[in-house]
Amino acid sequence: MKKALAIVAAGAVSAAVAVPAFAATKTISVKDNLFSPKTTTVRKGTKVKWVWRGNAPHNVVVTKGPAKFRSTVKTSGSFTKKVTRRGTYTIVCTIHNGMTMKLRVK
Repeated sequence: MKKALAIVAAGAVSAAVAVPAFAATKTISVKDNLFSPKTTTVRKGTKVKWVWRGNAPHNVVVTKGPAKFRSTVKTSGSFTKKVTRRGTYTIVCTIHNGMTMKLRVK
């Protein structure tokens, strides 16, 4: 009986190790003329997903930060970026002056 329990326990441990860890995802809403939330903090390796929820066209552009990235101009859908460098990112919509957000990666 003890031997059977040991085999079952060993199998459970190896199955737990075989399951891949999934990276966290943080969702940002891209609304008409604002990002929501306006400031957010995530861990390095997190996927950040911007989801268009308004009617106006917008883009996501890093103007300052440890890495640069940008989306295309969209009116719907989403844009996802895995952030791999720590630091503070200033993100804007280049179409709408004043539409900004801060992304902090720890």
